[in-house]
Amino acid sequence: MRELNVRNENRVILHVDMDAFFASVEQQRNPKLRGRPVAVCGKPPRTVVVSASYEARSFGIQANMSFFEARRRCPGLRCVEGNLPRYTTASLRVMCILKEYCPHIEMASIDEAFLDMTHSRLGFESHRGTAEAIKKRIFEELGLTCSVGVGPNKLIAKLASSQGKPDGLIVLSATEVPHYLDNLPIGELWGIGPKREEALRSLGIQYCGDLGRVPANLLKKRFGFFGERLRQMGLGIDETPVIPLGQEAYPKSFGHFVTLPEDTDDTRVISGLLLRLSEQVGRRLRRNRLRGRRVTLTVRFSDFSTVSRQKTFADTLNSGKEIYRLALRIWDSIGDKRPVRLLGVRVSNLEGTSTQFPLFSWPKKSAALWEAMDRVNDKYGDFTLTWGSLHVPPR
Repeated sequence: MRELNVRNENRVILHVDMDAFFASVEQQRNPKLRGRPVAVCGKPPRTVVVSASYEARSFGIQANMSFFEARRRCPGLRCVEGNLPRYTTASLRVMCILKEYCPHIEMASIDEAFLDMTHSRLGFESHRGTAEAIKKRIFEELGLTCSVGVGPNKLIAKLASSQGKPDGLIVLSATEVPHYLDNLPIGELWGIGPKREEALRSLGIQYCGDLGRVPANLLKKRFGFFGERLRQMGLGIDETPVIPLGQEAYPKSFGHFVTLPEDTDDTRVISGLLLRLSEQVGRRLRRNRLRGRRVTLTVRFSDFSTVSRQKTFADTLNSGKEIYRLALRIWDSIGDKRPVRLLGVRVSNLEGTSTQFPLFSWPKKSAALWEAMDRVNDKYGDFTLTWGSLHVPPR
């Protein structure tokens, strides 16, 4: 495949970002939800908002807000329990449409993608025309709106799409970027959170243009190796390529989290949940032919204080039982007896693995067992076949 020249000043990158994706899919599926404030969440009442429609956002409702707070702000809020397979199907249909316009597509997340249009206009007079055609196709075929940003690199294209929401289209040429950044608050930059924004403002940096004019050595002294990247962002420089589907690097980690139906300090309940979460992570690792070395446990207590601890294993692992053993050791090391509200297990430091079974008998039998369990659960549903310890009767 031809290598894309990321230093080409004539690059044209499109960023397609679906608007309030999960909530919009639910509104399209159920006409009674259209035009109403909708929040996609887990199973009420102990859950958080995953996605909010723009009608809900007008009440100040946003992702990660608690269910109770969202309902307090908007008593008429319609809450819908999330359905990931439904959103995955809609996402795949969006990506199929995008592939008709450009072969160089990077799926940045379930609801956004970058397209490198540098060498193609597909008969359209301009790249704006291509973006308008994409928006029209998605709306006509799926009933969903998206915002599109067009710029000389991924950074600028993403900034443009976010500024145009919802249902917007902003095109920025390379010559327009400096003026655009001069008037853009630094908090809008991709990758700058509240703490980093506060640190930058303490240096008198209010806008992206200011960031580009700060000496690199000052930023490096304050932010380390990320200082140079900050300065490049302030100048609108981003040389990262669009990585086509199928050529992505390994994901950095896999994890699962659960909010408990009620706070508990029962060690049997906590142990069972850790095993369940570990099994979910292990199954995803095996499905993606990956193994990891580091297990991280996240615990949120009833007072909402959160603790994360991790342990690194000498060998790679993708067995739920192995992940569970490390997670349980971490839990024991925390030693906090307060009631628990949320648990999360994550595996990182990933590397690929072959499908060949291990040479010696016990690892070989274990791998065969996990493969058999995965086949059953893939066919009949999660945890159809699982460990007996997940079904310990109550005391």
